[in-house]
Amino acid sequence: MGGRLSGVLAVLLVCLAFVWTPARSAPPATDFSDWAAVVVAGDWRSSTGGDTQAFDNARRDVSAALIKAGFSPSNLRQFSLRPHRPGDNPSVVVEPDAVAEGFIDMARQTRGGCLFYLTSHGSPYGAVFGERMTLTPAMLDRLLTEACGTRPTVAVISACFSGVFIPVLARSNRMILTAARPDRSSFGCSERDRYPYFDYCVLETLPKSRDWVALAKAVKVCVARRETEQGMAPPSEPQTSIGAQMQIDLPFMRFAGP
Repeated sequence: MGGRLSGVLAVLLVCLAFVWTPARSAPPATDFSDWAAVVVAGDWRSSTGGDTQAFDNARRDVSAALIKAGFSPSNLRQFSLRPHRPGDNPSVVVEPDAVAEGFIDMARQTRGGCLFYLTSHGSPYGAVFGERMTLTPAMLDRLLTEACGTRPTVAVISACFSGVFIPVLARSNRMILTAARPDRSSFGCSERDRYPYFDYCVLETLPKSRDWVALAKAVKVCVARRETEQGMAPPSEPQTSIGAQMQIDLPFMRFAGP
């Protein structure tokens, strides 16, 4: 009898161990203070060929919003690819090569992920990157790979036709947000626009978003609303691509609160 009872107790203890084993706690939320980040204004010309401040306004104000969201000022650099003007800060108004060098250098100084944010004009071949250069999807893929490797990486391309970047940039460790489908224009780069529509919506929704996934969804809704209000057609339809590893990691990458 004693042998049978001890056997039953042993089985019960094993069962209780499975029932009472505490669940593993979720990984702590990851902030962005040790991420390398660059925000680039790739053009200064309007959709009609005149001068516009829309891209540089977005570059400046998106950078400030990202710092409020938890990015470190010391790890975030701004670049403008317009021609030099009297009084320009030479660390901001640069040639295209300086953007790549600055991004790679910043990535070497940090241990977290990487953010590359570009606001510019675009074409089916890529994004305008200064006076005479087009940043193609293949070029940006090489830059992200060299600078960031397999680290968590977010690339934001605010430009017409920017969906062309997604098939080339897509990786398990990357999230890509674009302002338009590969066959659609985006809007908001005239002389009178303060920001391109996509950047306007990033600025409007980032303070209310808990993470990148929520931001991408909110920006898409905001862009659609703004295009409808302004009578712009066909809709740009911003695109989002999230790699397999990023789908696991993103819930733990939270923006700082207001």
